[in-house]
Amino acid sequence: MSHDDLIDHLVRSTPLSRGEAARVVLDVLAYFDETTEEYVRRRHRELQSGGLTNPDIFERITAELPHRAVAPPELSLRQLRRIVYG
Repeated sequence: MSHDDLIDHLVRSTPLSRGEAARVVLDVLAYFDETTEEYVRRRHRELQSGGLTNPDIFERITAELPHRAVAPPELSLRQLRRIVYG
């Protein structure tokens, strides 16, 4: 899929080169293409590596999920744990 119009806009409105703008567009699209399960697992790893404990991690993830570009249905603590640990 071509995103030339968005890349052109970024080149005009930022100091990014065309190649840099294309990379940014692809990075943003990949970020928002992440499934809920992938997001939960990634954020769990990130927050755990930052020293947070599971109760704090799951509370934070629960608060973050509704603010995703396409918010998933509300997940229970059990559902979050199941995503992380299977």
